[in-house]
Amino acid sequence: MFRFLHAADVHLDSPLRGLERYEGAPVEEIRGATRKAFVNLVDLAIREEVAFLLLAGDLYDGDWKDYNTGLFFIAQMRRLEVAGIPVFVVAGNHDAASQITKVLRPPANVRMLGTKKPETVRLEEIGAAIHGQGFAAASVKEDLSAGYPAADPFLFNVGLLHTSLDGRPGYANYAPCTVDGLRARGYQYWALGHVHEREEVSRDPWIVFPGVLQGRHVRETGAKGATLVTVEDREVLSAEARELDVMRWAVCAVDLTGVATTDQALEILESALEREVARANGRPLAVRVELGGACAVHEELRRDTERWTHEVRAVATRFGGDGVWIERVVLRTRRPAAGETGLDREVRDDALGGLAGSIRELEGDDARLTALAEELADLRRKLPAELFAAGDVPDFTAPASLREILPEVEDLLVARLLAVRSHEP
Repeated sequence: MFRFLHAADVHLDSPLRGLERYEGAPVEEIRGATRKAFVNLVDLAIREEVAFLLLAGDLYDGDWKDYNTGLFFIAQMRRLEVAGIPVFVVAGNHDAASQITKVLRPPANVRMLGTKKPETVRLEEIGAAIHGQGFAAASVKEDLSAGYPAADPFLFNVGLLHTSLDGRPGYANYAPCTVDGLRARGYQYWALGHVHEREEVSRDPWIVFPGVLQGRHVRETGAKGATLVTVEDREVLSAEARELDVMRWAVCAVDLTGVATTDQALEILESALEREVARANGRPLAVRVELGGACAVHEELRRDTERWTHEVRAVATRFGGDGVWIERVVLRTRRPAAGETGLDREVRDDALGGLAGSIRELEGDDARLTALAEELADLRRKLPAELFAAGDVPDFTAPASLREILPEVEDLLVARLLAVRSHEP
């Protein structure tokens, strides 16, 4: 019997993305999180006395000017070298763009599998064969697995591959392949990388994405880590998810339907954050708060979004200075239906009703929406690309997306205009 560790998508020293800077925001903690999680991975490998460690691509995060990233990796590999643990690595799309990977020579226990054709490494002493091929370029469109050799019938066979498999939403379609194609190789375990959510695609054979080692932004929520695999008699006995992340990301959706006062809203928020803290199992937590529902406090929230963002952050401080940070506050509340409050009638019967009417007309006019989308597409091309890096900015260039956000635009404009009116003499 032996064990091995399967990790992928480490993205060492990945840059900070998404967290708004404010007093107490954990900028340095997030920047150092990928390194700390990688140390946890090495610690686990040594503690479990694994036979080998597999890294299925995207060890780095593209090209780096700072060689300290590569030096950190080498130092951790030397710890494994001392423990007698070999490491097998295939390059992913991000690694192919990294000059560090091409220049710094790793320790003797680290084997970077080739990029021109699949390589096979046999570990006769434990009865295992590792087959793999890395990316030669940042974009690989062909099915690399098609060139992998057939399984050695006398060994436990592992396929190491960075791939989108048969396509996963939100991921570039790199080295595409199929479950049937992988199954045809006859391997007992496929160690995949590229998809950042853990997924057991199959157990016959085992085809596993371990997910990203450490969440780096709000689209990588929940527990992250690696997979510890136990093998006996050329069969997988277990493939356990091991949590190795040092901080968590979460989206906290708070339903304020029917809430009458802001005090009540903040109490509901605090309870929701408390549940998220419990799920983090003692780890620091970066949270995106989404306030939604039809409620009487909608106009007050919209009238001064900056103030209520800080009110939410103030609630988060109740969980300790290093416990919860607010990544962003998103307001998705709306006014109650007509007749439920006097405010709705007030808005619709005066000049503001014209604004609402214009927005409703635009919502139903495909031609005007298409024209607006084209104008916004031209504007987007002139804006810095980093504004859209976090991936959570609505697609203003698609008419359907514009139609979806128009009610929110209406609410925001009405709230701002009402705020101006309230200050008029």
